[in-house]
Amino acid sequence: MPRRVQADLFDTRPEAAWVAGIDEAGRGPLAGPVYAAAVILNPDAPIMGLDDSKRLSPLRREGLAQEIRQRALAWAVATASVGEIDRLNILQASLLAMRRACLALSRVPQLILVDGNRLPRGLPAPAQAVVGGDGSEAAIAAASILAKTARDAWCLRLHEQYPQYAFDQHKGYGTVLHLARLALHGPCPAHRRSFAPVRVWYEQHLGDPQ
Repeated sequence: MPRRVQADLFDTRPEAAWVAGIDEAGRGPLAGPVYAAAVILNPDAPIMGLDDSKRLSPLRREGLAQEIRQRALAWAVATASVGEIDRLNILQASLLAMRRACLALSRVPQLILVDGNRLPRGLPAPAQAVVGGDGSEAAIAAASILAKTARDAWCLRLHEQYPQYAFDQHKGYGTVLHLARLALHGPCPAHRRSFAPVRVWYEQHLGDPQ
């Protein structure tokens, strides 16, 4: 069983009230922005059941996201656009979204913990990269939940605009259903042209992915 992350993980640290966790959602999908969130948890208002958003049911994620927004000392969600993903590449766009989320916090943290093995540039405090941090650090887990729920909500809005792609079901990931709809209808403006299935469609139909 995966280890549950509790909000009191930082209680022994002197910076407890000022530790920001950062995570992203949406690096893998073929469409849409990449989302990132930053969260400073309140050690005096612990949130039980925090965990990597991928381990939580959609209903549980939504409930925890609401609790995080209500009880955290500070939180922010930011994005990097499809155009930025295509221009910069997905890694650099993800780091950009993380930096934007951190800089949007209403409080400046004393320490920043970033999920993964890379750090964004230009962060406002000392930072550490934590591999698997969304499953071991409470603030990162909270950030993963906010980023995931925000991106899923965006996918539902996109589905209303382009129902033929079934974004409400696959959330932009390259599932069999999504690839079939992409082949049938071609890309929509939200698709990432630099990602292989979309790029290949443009090459085959237009001779140029751009």
